[in-house]
Order: sequence, then structure tokens, then C-alpha cells
Amino acid sequence: MIAFTQILGKTGLLILIFAMIFLYIYINSVKLFQWIEDQTLGTRAYILEKLNLLFIKVDPDKLTYLLLFLSFGLSSLVMGLFLLFGYWKSGIILSIFIGVLGWKIPRPLIDYLVKRRIKAYQNQMVDALNLLGNGLKAGLSFNQGMRMVVDEISPPISQEFKRVLDENSLGQPLEECLENLSKRIPLPENDMFVTSVNILKESGGNLADIFSTITDVIRERIRLQQKVDTFTAQGKVQATIISLMPSGMLLVYTASDPESMGNVFTQPLGVLLLGVAFGLNIVGYFVIRKVITIKT
Repeated sequence: MIAFTQILGKTGLLILIFAMIFLYIYINSVKLFQWIEDQTLGTRAYILEKLNLLFIKVDPDKLTYLLLFLSFGLSSLVMGLFLLFGYWKSGIILSIFIGVLGWKIPRPLIDYLVKRRIKAYQNQMVDALNLLGNGLKAGLSFNQGMRMVVDEISPPISQEFKRVLDENSLGQPLEECLENLSKRIPLPENDMFVTSVNILKESGGNLADIFSTITDVIRERIRLQQKVDTFTAQGKVQATIISLMPSGMLLVYTASDPESMGNVFTQPLGVLLLGVAFGLNIVGYFVIRKVITIKT
């Protein structure tokens, strides 16, 4: 009788817990489904949008397969290898860690590629605006000057200017084409260029002189950015060294005493601690980079 009462008590407690979980999910169902969509289809849509900015054409289905392989594929492969050698507990922990890492890593990677492209565009703006200004002084129209930049200067600025010309040739007003350029390349220098062209095309003025002023401003900003990069270079090197030190020490200990360190790679607790240490190492690296980054 006492055992039956205990079972009923445990059953009632479980029902209460599941009811509370269900109620929480029901109340936050919209946010929950939005989060799931953002982490799945939202990630794919985000990457496709960024790849379009990078002028990289990818089949959406192939991108989906790649994302699945980076997360579930790699984690399943690791799980299979550990099961093959009989370390199923360690395999579960490591496969979960690799699966989460593989699912999260594409967004930061694609953001890095976009930032690198924007920086390359910024470095080309001085030459492009000088060439465009010289073309205007020689009697060319604005569109002809941009076509000259497309022919003479390498990507990414030639690709962006070509997209502006292509959109304009399809009937879209030049002002809107330049505004789209400003959205794709969110730089203060690019905003100055687009705003100057749109205003002077309405009010009239000497675009060549304006471009000369803009190039002076851009050149000074680049010089300031280079000085900041020089000051923060030491901090970046220190962040890299500090982040690599734990992995280096792990390799040294493994080489000097492989029998003792073998438990770290085969026991579930060891694999879990390795995963936590590796994750904290990554977080620490990005925290240091965030601290030493100076906005100009």
C-alpha cells in the first residue's frame, strides 16, 4: 500500500512537471517556433543573402546539404568512430559538441568574408574616385566614368559599380541604384559618395571637385585606421598566443605521458572537460579581440 502511494506520488509529480513544461512551451510557442526557424531555415537564408553580396552563386539545396553535413554529418561520423572503438559515452559528448559547433560556425565565417570584402572595397575607393573624377574632367558622363572604373579596377569595387550600371540599364533610376550600393556596402565613405552624387545630380555642381574632397577624407581615414591597426597588432598577437597555449600544453603532456593523457580522450568526463576548455578558449579569444578593437 505504501509502495503504491509512493508510485502515485511520483506519477503525480511527473504529470505536474510535464504540465508546467507544456504550459511554458504553449505560452512561448511563437517565440520558440521563431527561434527554431531562425536556427534552421533562417541560417540558410542569411548565408544565401550574404553569398549574394559576395557575388557567389550557390544552389540552395547544396547549401542545405553542406550545413547538414557540417553539423549532423560530422557529429555522426565522430560518433561512429568512437562506437567502433567502444567509447560510446565519450563519442556522444564529443559528437554533440561538434554538431553544435558545426551548426554555429557558418554565420561568423560568412560575416568575416563580408567584412573583408567591405574593407577591400574601402581600400579601392581612392583609386576608383580619382579615376572617376579624371574621367568627368575629360568630358565623360557619370555612367561612362563608372564603366571606366569597372574596366580598369579589379573586384570588389568593379563588381559593385557594374551592378549599379546593370540595374540602371534595366530601367531603375540611378539614385535608387546608388542607394542599393550604399546598403550593400555600409561604409561612411560610400555614403558620402552616394549622397554627393544624388544631391549634385539634382542641384548641379562639379562632381570631380567633390570626388577630390572625398578621396582626401578617405585617404585620411585609411591612414588613421592603419595607425590603429599598428597599435592593436600586439594585442592581436597576444590573443592568438594565449589561445594556442592550452592546445600546445595538451600536446606536450600527451607526447610526454601518453598513457595518463589517454584517459582524457577516452573517458566521458575527460572529453567533456576538453570540450568545455576548448569552448572557453574560443570565448576568451573573441573577448580579447573585442576589447582591443577600436572603432574609428
